[in-house]
Amino acid sequence: MKKRITAIILSAITAFSFTACQSPGGNRTNTLAGTASKAETSEKPVTIKVGDNWSSTHPMAAALDNVFKPLVEEKSNGSIKIELYHSGTLGNEGDLWDGVRNGTIEIAIVGTPMNQEYTTMLISDWPFLYRDLDHAKKVWTGSIAEDISGEFHEKFPTVYMLGWGPNSARTFTSNKQLTSVDDFKGQKFRMPSNPIHMGIVENLGASAQVIPLGELFSALETGVVDGQDNGMVTVISEAFYEVQKYVYETNHIISTLEIVASASFMDGLSDNQQQIIRDAAKASCDTAWDEYIKSVDTDRQFLKDHGVTVTECTPEDKEKIIEQIKPLTDKLYSENPWAKDLTEKIKAVQ
Repeated sequence: MKKRITAIILSAITAFSFTACQSPGGNRTNTLAGTASKAETSEKPVTIKVGDNWSSTHPMAAALDNVFKPLVEEKSNGSIKIELYHSGTLGNEGDLWDGVRNGTIEIAIVGTPMNQEYTTMLISDWPFLYRDLDHAKKVWTGSIAEDISGEFHEKFPTVYMLGWGPNSARTFTSNKQLTSVDDFKGQKFRMPSNPIHMGIVENLGASAQVIPLGELFSALETGVVDGQDNGMVTVISEAFYEVQKYVYETNHIISTLEIVASASFMDGLSDNQQQIIRDAAKASCDTAWDEYIKSVDTDRQFLKDHGVTVTECTPEDKEKIIEQIKPLTDKLYSENPWAKDLTEKIKAVQ
């Protein structure tokens, strides 16, 4: 009898223990299931719209196609789908910046439409700042870029800066004679809405007119402006060589394009998904710099083969340009307390 009572008690204890383990509050199995459910929720499938203003042949646009999209989709096991919109399909640069800033566009490639609000972004267009393209790449894939990206998010909390890729080493093109620094006088150039670009042509004796990139081909073709400044890669990708006769290879600015992302969108992803996107953005910028640097000689020859007169700026003309735009650079240094230290850091990068 005693043995029977003991068995009943043991059975009751076992049943109670099993029931307790199945309860929501104390169940390891339920806890694991809850963790899995949470992970599944945080890794929910998402589709990212990524916009830029460049044709697919531009190194940054090509890097989105060939690096960013496949990396993100592969590393996320398909939980993230990338939709790419090149050539201003989602709007001009200002539209893209506003869209990311307001959360209506997840990711975009822009230049510096925010430089009047955050003047440190003027550094992206600082004239004659680098020794060469390799120097520029080291700056914008290194610690200086990381520091500015952090400050950028403090200034614009709704946006993350994910990477700094190449725009191009900017050259001048024109339908009128443009083979030396003396040929600028009296010409009309389309320039970005940027005080540095506009100041350069004005200091060189030309006039500046702001026209969106998407309208520039027509403006050149119809003579609204005589010329413009962009890298040779853009002269080719936007087919400006069809309506321009001269390229003057001044390389006066080695400008960047930034990958920016909506913070509200990024913060809604899992840590893993966020890291996948950040890593893919960095890899895209690295690839774009490498491909752009390799493309310069090929682009120059392409333009010559298509009947464009390409004149490389002599060291003498370069010094003359630097001297003529000194009123601009003096003004930039006087108006921007950060400029002296930052430009010296950049020049010191080896």
